[in-house]
Amino acid sequence: MAAQPVTLQVQHLGKEYRLYDSPRQRLKALLTGRHLHHSHWALQDVSFTLYRGQCLGVIGDNGAGKSSLLKLLAATLQPSTGSITRAGRLTAILELGAGFHPDFTGRQNLYFGGSLIGISASEMTRLEPEIIEFCELGAAMDRPVKTYSSGMTVRLAFALITAVEPQLLIIDEALAVGDQHFQKKCVERIEQFRNNGCTILFCSHSLYHVQQLCDTSLWLKGGKMQAYGPTPEVLAGYEAHVRAQEASAPSGSISIAPTAHIVSTILTDAAVDLSTAPTLARFESVDLPDLLPPVGHSPPRLGSPHLRVMLRAHLPQGQQPHFGVMLEQAHGVGITSAGTHTDGVTPVQDASGIWCATLTFTDLPLHTGEYSLSVFLFDSQGLVVYEERKNCAYFQHIFIHSTPGLVRLPHVWS
Repeated sequence: MAAQPVTLQVQHLGKEYRLYDSPRQRLKALLTGRHLHHSHWALQDVSFTLYRGQCLGVIGDNGAGKSSLLKLLAATLQPSTGSITRAGRLTAILELGAGFHPDFTGRQNLYFGGSLIGISASEMTRLEPEIIEFCELGAAMDRPVKTYSSGMTVRLAFALITAVEPQLLIIDEALAVGDQHFQKKCVERIEQFRNNGCTILFCSHSLYHVQQLCDTSLWLKGGKMQAYGPTPEVLAGYEAHVRAQEASAPSGSISIAPTAHIVSTILTDAAVDLSTAPTLARFESVDLPDLLPPVGHSPPRLGSPHLRVMLRAHLPQGQQPHFGVMLEQAHGVGITSAGTHTDGVTPVQDASGIWCATLTFTDLPLHTGEYSLSVFLFDSQGLVVYEERKNCAYFQHIFIHSTPGLVRLPHVWS
């Protein structure tokens, strides 16, 4: 089988910023040619190759060099060292709407903004009806963009910048924009590009989306490549790095809601009522029937060897959700997660149209300790997160024969 063609090749890429102690020092350096600056390398010696149809995830802490890399790839910055070789049309979803003229109407900005990304007036005339249909702005297209809300602006910008399918798509942070309905349209368009062989470079702090979308990942640390390779391996290293950072953080530097407050306001009678969420897709309830009522300021106690999580959600007619559950050590590390989409399970609808699913962790192998539960409501593809409730339930588990460790694993002595 022939190898896929190369879409993007980056070799020894670097970006240096020259810092001066004062404007006078900058002028003196310019006049004399002397090196009076301090060098800051935002990016240094980065190399990788992307082939047609590949999806690369870029991860790292704030200040790691991710934004500098994307701007270099999108040619909004010029490299100090190294080279970038691109093949085919490039589309970068970075700062949506930044190139619009506020006094022009939405329709006029299609032609103005389109000219900046290489779409001719004649081609825009052909694309205009499709763009307007996708962004769903209607009569607002003939109003000045300065009268738009931020959501309307990004709708127009996303519809414009993805009107022509690229060979290379660069996405910074947001997988999609706008409300839930428009988010789903954006994700579907990006997925369509990917299925058609578009190469995608996706930068995000959402490790879930990186894991779901990307076959290869790049971890940047201090402007340099810390790891590059198959996504599961790179994410494992990065997650260990994040846990080490959290463990060494000064006490009080991480804001965590007090257990008693969570118990009193969220876990009353071991049920979470989320029916007032003002969104189109939302949790109706999250029920943990195996938790005993809290005593004093202690969290509820798990009263059985298993843990059931009963999920109910409302979605607009014709849409099917997926559910996700994350079990973690309270204020500690993740233990396990499960999702209907990853397990090949389809939630069911009851007579009232509410989508339901029950997850049962059977014979929990947990040692004595406090644990937290987070729940997630996804779209039918498991990509758009309609709603998430991080640490919505805290509980205590007591194992009478507890020994050091987090969980009891099956084992055999011989």
